[in-house]
Amino acid sequence: MADLTAIVDDTVRTERGRIVGGLLRLCGSLDAAEEAFQEAALAAVQAWREDVPSNPGAWLMTAAKNSAKDARRRRVVAEAKAPLLFEDDMDTRDTIDTVSDDYLRLIFTCCHPELSTDNQIALTLKVVAGFSTEEIARAFVCSEATVSQRILRAKQTIDDKSVGYVIPERKDLAERVGAALAVLYAMFNEGHTGRSGPLMRLDLQAEALRLARLLCDLVPREPEAFGALAIMAFGAARAHTRVDDEGLPILLAAQDRSRWNRELLREGLMALRRARSLGGRGPYVLQAEIAAAHVTAPKWESTDWATIVAAYDALAEVSPSPVVALNRAVAVSMLAGPSEGLAALKALERPLEDYHLFYATRADMLERTGGDPRPDLETAISLATNEGEKRLLERRLHDRLARMRPS
Repeated sequence: MADLTAIVDDTVRTERGRIVGGLLRLCGSLDAAEEAFQEAALAAVQAWREDVPSNPGAWLMTAAKNSAKDARRRRVVAEAKAPLLFEDDMDTRDTIDTVSDDYLRLIFTCCHPELSTDNQIALTLKVVAGFSTEEIARAFVCSEATVSQRILRAKQTIDDKSVGYVIPERKDLAERVGAALAVLYAMFNEGHTGRSGPLMRLDLQAEALRLARLLCDLVPREPEAFGALAIMAFGAARAHTRVDDEGLPILLAAQDRSRWNRELLREGLMALRRARSLGGRGPYVLQAEIAAAHVTAPKWESTDWATIVAAYDALAEVSPSPVVALNRAVAVSMLAGPSEGLAALKALERPLEDYHLFYATRADMLERTGGDPRPDLETAISLATNEGEKRLLERRLHDRLARMRPS
């Protein structure tokens, strides 16, 4: 039973966006699409007890379509704002050709301009990617209560204003691109360092990268789209060097750069060049500039920290946040020394008091100045949720204690 539950959970997680996106085309209503998907998932738990299908995703899609059709038959009068549209009477507007990928179509549909950007992103991550409230809070670096309120407000706005989940036409894509990029970026980041379980979810990374490529094709003159694509390509290029044989993270300084994926690095650099040619200096392009400085350095010791600090300075102007300030402090410590880095951290303790990487970062700088990192390491361990990160911090603390013991 445990194995069956894992198979169902994995299939639901990986297929959710694609299937709900496909159902949205057929149903015309997000609520109806989600309901059909949930009914199919429940049916799978029962049906797969005797025999797990060879293609669980295809089985789930078929079951969800059948569930949606059954729901249509049960309705005497279709709701005016959410008619159920099927193969024989599908909407043939230009929007069908505007966004051909079901997953990307669903993201654009949920990123409705009637909602605030933060609420668009929170709702879309919940509906499309199936993120938990905890995972969305991690993406926003905020509390779960805040995320719950954003999702609630989004749903209330949809109800109050009778917002329809309509696939946008090409002329309307621009006002939704920012939120769509934020969703893809959050998806990639969760795949890059998961809140729990393995350090990485390569399937989530790959899907976010695939969708970023499609988005660049849709909006070929949007520099931020190419900046986001570059960030993801650079991150994916390093994926197989980020974890050791024990499942512990390998820090960038210790990664084997000869094993980085050269094809993905080239893709990232090409995307960044395109963003530059379009005059891009937005948050994603600036983050891509920082990532490029890291991945083009032949070794850690030759990293151009001055360029990285300058890029963080620019990023702090266009998109200020405590996490940006934290990463800038790390770069400052590498350029000017750990004492300067510690000075830059002073203003961040309150806004990042629940963020384990703040304490892990400060512990590193303290140790480099000869201070005692143990209290901060202990706090970081207590706050870390990813098992690999927690074990790495515990190893650092153990090694520190071992060095302090008298010989």
